[in-house]
Amino acid sequence: MSTVREVTYDLLRSLGMRRVFGNPGSTELPFLRDFPEDFTYVLGLHEGAVVGMADGYAQGTRQAAFVNLHTAAGLGHASAAIMTAFHNRTPLVITAGQQDRRHLAYEPFLAGRLVEMALPYVKWSNEPVRAGDVPAAIERAYHTAMQPPQGPAFVSIPMDDWDARAEPHTPRKIDYWMAPNPEGLDEAARVLQMSRRPAIVAGAGVDRAGAFHDAVDLAERLRAAVWADPMHARAGFPQDHPLFQGVLPPAQATIADLLSGHDVVLVLGAPVFRYFQYVPGEAVKPGTRVIHVTDNPEEASRAATGTGIMGDVALAVRQLIERLPKEADRPAPAPRSQAGVPATGSSLTPEHVMHALARSLPNEAIVVEETPSSRNLLHEHVRVNRPDSFYSSANGGLGFGASASVGLSLASPERPVACVIGDGSLMYGAQALWSAARYGANVAFVVINNRQYRILKLLAGGGADQLPGMDLHELDIAGMARSLGCEAVTIKDPEEISGALDHAFSSGGPCVVDAIVDPSTPKSLL
Repeated sequence: MSTVREVTYDLLRSLGMRRVFGNPGSTELPFLRDFPEDFTYVLGLHEGAVVGMADGYAQGTRQAAFVNLHTAAGLGHASAAIMTAFHNRTPLVITAGQQDRRHLAYEPFLAGRLVEMALPYVKWSNEPVRAGDVPAAIERAYHTAMQPPQGPAFVSIPMDDWDARAEPHTPRKIDYWMAPNPEGLDEAARVLQMSRRPAIVAGAGVDRAGAFHDAVDLAERLRAAVWADPMHARAGFPQDHPLFQGVLPPAQATIADLLSGHDVVLVLGAPVFRYFQYVPGEAVKPGTRVIHVTDNPEEASRAATGTGIMGDVALAVRQLIERLPKEADRPAPAPRSQAGVPATGSSLTPEHVMHALARSLPNEAIVVEETPSSRNLLHEHVRVNRPDSFYSSANGGLGFGASASVGLSLASPERPVACVIGDGSLMYGAQALWSAARYGANVAFVVINNRQYRILKLLAGGGADQLPGMDLHELDIAGMARSLGCEAVTIKDPEEISGALDHAFSSGGPCVVDAIVDPSTPKSLL
């Protein structure tokens, strides 16, 4: 018989998980001992960065990533990143070393209530009753993570289990697709065909399901206006397409006003709707009908309005296309206006950076966003037009951007990554810069450095001056980046930003552009 450790590595090979994202500790040593040559260990200097890198890697490869954390402390450090992965719908198999099973009853040093700690932001949490059950638990975690709606699953493993004996374990194959109800699609197609002015809200679920180009075909058949959902974590439609109208604002009354001219709104792979600031009002105006397509039962049940259709988003879109005529008898909406050139001035503004970024960005680049106060400027200037090319945090928790960028680069090393991140946001995941340098990640970190928590001042409005803790003076971001092994440059002049970005994208490795921007801009969130 083989050991649990040997059987587990064979299982991971069969499941295609030969990368281990981790930060090692004493309870993980029995698993990591004699680490197999056909596996790669990706080291992060903080467990939040570890999970964030795995999050980006899993989204980039469309396969579950394997994470190995250090007992209760490591799981605690990673908890915010796990919550982000849960909302991102990212499949992760997360493990942590538990103390030796033979004295767990005495709650020894480094023991912890790991199963309870992982909840509620994992789909399944387990500590096997017997050592020999570890491989089966890891396989169950894998299938649970991969089954829609995807997300992280957790297994706590006592450190002495790895040397115990175990039977060979052959993993099962599961087809995770769930077809939507044909009757629901028939009714949706009938309503859309009769619509006078339809609209589509294309969310992260479209890109996640591989239906980016299918959504274009559907929109063109309907001649429908297309919006991105508020605070979207992935782009579900090309943002330079003539039918694309922009990003919905994250407020109830404002969304209802914008959609009021449409009699039917088809929401694909997005919540109905994701709100931020509370602006009271109806979810939609009278006369607007919402049809919601999602593979997430919780997302369907909590929708503010509309008729839900459950099932795989890609299958739903393709089957709707088959039910509709090739050309609708209605005019297409007017395309939205193009972003203007920022006014010249002596100080660098976020708009200057976004305009220069749009011009310097390679066609095949991946954009990762974590700059809350400048996000709308990014969407105005940078028009994502390819699938698998835009990523953000679905829950707004900081720390995702820098680490996920490294994971995405490891998943697609042939594609440059632009991580557009605020100075405050970067400090939640600065350890990822070391991993970027260590593994040669092709990432341009574009730091919108306004030396403050600008988003909070914008939300506070006129009372911002009375709030404590808003300013971030004297952060030497370029110096910090160099100390962690990255090339870095500080830019203050609008005339220098284009050259700095061009160099960052051509360098082939991690490069930090610390853009010192006017702290008074932007003036609003919209």
